[in-house]
Amino acid sequence: MKRLLSEEACERIHAASLSILESVGVRADDTAILDLLRRHGAREGADADTVRLPRELVAESLASCPPTALIADRRGGLRELGPAGGTVFWTGNALHVAAGHERRDLLSADLAALTRVADACPEIDGMVGTSVADFPPYARDVVGFRVMARHTAKHLRPCSFTPRGAVAMIEMAQVLADRPLRERPVTSFGYSIVSPLHWSATGCGVFRNTSGHGLPLMINSEPMGGGTAPVTLAGCLALANADALSGVVIAQLLERGRPVIFNLGFAHVLDMASGMALTGAPENALLQSAGAELARFHNLPSASWMSTESMVSDAQAGAETTMTGFAHAAWGVNVVWGAGNLESTLCMSAEKLVIDDDIIGAIRRFVRGIEVDDETLALDLIREVGHRADFLSTEHTLRHFEREIRHTRFPVRARRQAWERQGGRDTQARAAERVREILAQPVAPCLTAEQDRELERIEAAHLAACAG
Repeated sequence: MKRLLSEEACERIHAASLSILESVGVRADDTAILDLLRRHGAREGADADTVRLPRELVAESLASCPPTALIADRRGGLRELGPAGGTVFWTGNALHVAAGHERRDLLSADLAALTRVADACPEIDGMVGTSVADFPPYARDVVGFRVMARHTAKHLRPCSFTPRGAVAMIEMAQVLADRPLRERPVTSFGYSIVSPLHWSATGCGVFRNTSGHGLPLMINSEPMGGGTAPVTLAGCLALANADALSGVVIAQLLERGRPVIFNLGFAHVLDMASGMALTGAPENALLQSAGAELARFHNLPSASWMSTESMVSDAQAGAETTMTGFAHAAWGVNVVWGAGNLESTLCMSAEKLVIDDDIIGAIRRFVRGIEVDDETLALDLIREVGHRADFLSTEHTLRHFEREIRHTRFPVRARRQAWERQGGRDTQARAAERVREILAQPVAPCLTAEQDRELERIEAAHLAACAG
């Protein structure tokens, strides 16, 4: 694997991050978390809500993290992700849903439809929660969790909006799992620091309320190069690494040995011409791939997102999603978010989701590479066929073509005349047709009747407690 950062570069970035944590420190809007950090050696910062983290505490916390994280689904699948490899692809999260060239608020029915589409996409490994606008903000994560669980058995990664909601979703996950959650983590959690170096009360509460179950925790840094972080990519990485390391310390003090996914992959860069925070630029791909190398430097799993600034599923969306997704898979990112995202992750599109599923399949084929052995070299077959140029009819081709040559649904692979006879549809039109096919199928139950009742009971209790 080609490296973006040498070992020396990783060491220099990490040393800079340790210096930042020792001198600037980290802010937390949670007095209990601040007290916990102080009891374990953190020193007072410049303000009452700030503490400085000694490098010994950071090293101790990193040492207590397991090198891998287990990601499970409810069909018996269990993936171990870590520095040695393994990549899974998840959907994105959003506030809106695309409707042609327009967008509207994403509702729970939209999340149900998106989840059904994701469940039918063979390359999508997990469903990420969204904000469903037809419920109060304090209930959107819990409602979304139930909706996703009802429509897919794939791994569930909710986006937490309140610490209390995290408690309810843990209870729901226990209903879904057929054994302790630490053995079969059918869900995982995470939260983003407010870069630079500021943990919100909600983030601290989610860390606390999801501890004790051995569930993977994704610790997200979202610096914006040129805005909330240095414009130089090295400086942005140094700050992002410090952001995430502070989360590792908090997570390990709350639950020693909890698996963490080290995520510098939500890094943005500020476009100086438009003032936009970019997610699909080449600098994003560089930062996020380098983030995976820093995660390996720490002996931890990594994460990132594949994204685009495009408003629709056009050539820009395809190019930016392919570039970021490919870079991350090629550089060994373990969890790649963003399938289906448009508009800098603000919007989800079912059509984009099925297109991205095809892109992911192509990325996986490229990363798998070329197998070279006696069977694949096919020397005896080449001698046998000689100059006849007829390998199509051989048993060897029949045995290997499905694995060697990837079948794809959306790119045009036809002569013009055949394409015209089929309606001359472009990729977007074929994707829309595929979405209609998926949603026209009968809804396959992903929950038992008892599980469905239990999730509804937990949701109702959460809504009542919050409303009271």
